[in-house]
Amino acid sequence: MRLQGIARVDRKTKDLTKRLRPGDIAIIDHADLDEIAAQSLLEARVKAVINAHAFSTGRYPNLGPRLLAEYGIVLLDQVGADIFTKVTEGELIRIVGNRIEGENRELIAEGTILTESIIRRQMAQAQSNLIPLAEEFIDNTLEFAQREKGFVLGGVEFPQLDTDFEGRHVVVVVRGHNYRADLHALRSYINEVKPVLIGVDGGADALLEIGQRVDMIVGDMDSVSDTALLSGAEILVHAYPDGRAPGLERVRELGLDAKTVAAPGTSEDIALLLAYELGAALIVAVGTHSGMIDFLEKGRPGMASTFLVRLKIGSVLVDARGVSELYKIRFGHHYLLQVLIAAALPLALLLLLSSPVRQVLRLVLLQVRLAWKW
Repeated sequence: MRLQGIARVDRKTKDLTKRLRPGDIAIIDHADLDEIAAQSLLEARVKAVINAHAFSTGRYPNLGPRLLAEYGIVLLDQVGADIFTKVTEGELIRIVGNRIEGENRELIAEGTILTESIIRRQMAQAQSNLIPLAEEFIDNTLEFAQREKGFVLGGVEFPQLDTDFEGRHVVVVVRGHNYRADLHALRSYINEVKPVLIGVDGGADALLEIGQRVDMIVGDMDSVSDTALLSGAEILVHAYPDGRAPGLERVRELGLDAKTVAAPGTSEDIALLLAYELGAALIVAVGTHSGMIDFLEKGRPGMASTFLVRLKIGSVLVDARGVSELYKIRFGHHYLLQVLIAAALPLALLLLLSSPVRQVLRLVLLQVRLAWKW
């Protein structure tokens, strides 16, 4: 196996995907590559992905490597951290077998080519770790829930906002599993009901992609595009509980105003709780993280804040995750036959009611009778 391409290098996958071009070779340092990161690499149409770390450590069955392999992306695993000192951005490199070579064919690093059979074996092994991992995850969730219960019991002070939530439907969009398909499935609802649209970081870009105007962007502003920030949406920066808000600097560099909210938990928790506290009649969550694997992929040992928020707002929350999979129309041959019959019947009636057609039919019948007599 031989291929070559321009190297794009970054230890943070989400930063790297902003610079990738079709045919590039991505060099990352991402243990247990998650599905969302893999989807971003796939959309960039990279030729190969080189990982300094392990695509799958075996801790849990992460879905990223399988997704890339299914689309024929070459995966070179565990080449070592030295790759970041040996390869520079924009350099032409080659992958020959399990070797990485420079433009002059000098050896840069070696790794392991991940095949689909290897990935299946790794997934099976990781699956066996789920029971003890789930026990640890539950313990962590309960421990942190005890500490963070004030988060949902009135412990968060939201600033005065311009967006009106009272009595309205609210759609909160997060770049989570299957978020694009689920969002497309809700387009008719969004166009008809005109809910408040909140994008959590990159979720704002997802709304812009389907032609919607974003009302509010909530998050630490690390994965939302400048285009979304400049779209006119109200911006609420999620700050640490001590008040530090690194994302605020980026917003101000764009010449924009923003408000902040200091709280523990995730930005999507803040968005959901905000909509509830400000009087939303219904909250529709798209792409949000709600299961153990979701949080393990985000590097979180538990889901305390999410558990507490959903416990509080459950009466008005509709989780749209997977709605696109609920019912898919598949047209079989019998549907085509029914359509043809339905189209033919009105045509036949029109012809029979037409006077010239009736005369022609009578002549045909007369010819048949005469031929029968003979």
